[in-house]
Amino acid sequence: MTMAAPKPSSDRSESTDAGAAPGSREFSEALLDPEAAPPAGLVGPDGKAAPKRFNVYRNNVIVSLSEALGQSFPAILSLLGEDYFNALARAFVTRHPPETPVLMWYGGAFADFLERFPPLAAYPYLADVARVEWAWLQAYHAADATPLNPAELSAVAPDKIAGVRFARHPAAAVVTSKWPVLDLVRANRFATDTADSIDLDAPQSVLVTRPDMDVGVFLLRPGGEVFLSALFEGTTLGEAAASALEKTSEFSLADCLSDCLSSGAFTAIEGY
Repeated sequence: MTMAAPKPSSDRSESTDAGAAPGSREFSEALLDPEAAPPAGLVGPDGKAAPKRFNVYRNNVIVSLSEALGQSFPAILSLLGEDYFNALARAFVTRHPPETPVLMWYGGAFADFLERFPPLAAYPYLADVARVEWAWLQAYHAADATPLNPAELSAVAPDKIAGVRFARHPAAAVVTSKWPVLDLVRANRFATDTADSIDLDAPQSVLVTRPDMDVGVFLLRPGGEVFLSALFEGTTLGEAAASALEKTSEFSLADCLSDCLSSGAFTAIEGY
């Protein structure tokens, strides 16, 4: 279900004085700044200034946006705890107001915000966890598409394989990380791993996609993030494999390509 961002009330009981109506920019800026005074000219049904009414409305808007972030980033909420997350979400909301009325698209800047938020400098993995969660959300709402049948690749002549290009599935995305993002997401979003056993010195990069009904988060093998990112950018199979092998001596073309095909990362062979 699509959630819509709060809209200004149409209730005529809270109106503005026709002679000094606040501008939309002034209103929206005050709405997301808890320290700002109510816009000049905002009055209640008695014609008097209505700061209490405005403050209630402002709080409801900020709370709604904070709750939307919590729904989009449940692993971050779990890692930080509800109280800290709510305070953090309020700080984010005041700096990054919605650019669309559809709340499922709200939070695209959250990972970068976490990465640059000084009080969280000791927890650098949080930003990449948020990137995985954002990719999960995008995959969930992406267009449906039929994954590539691996048999189609088998039909390509051996001397043409290196020149193959693939069409990326609309739900597919790669998140490259220096941190064990898959383990952190599993433990804090899906409660499938024990958080105490996570090794923060073990980097993990993942493929997020939705070949059917459910979103999947798949661990990529060594060099897989370089290989798959290159293919998503339209590079040929041979060039992508060379780039991955140059970066990672452990790269296995056969294994990584098999993983990509079985996870539904592509929809078609575009040409060779």
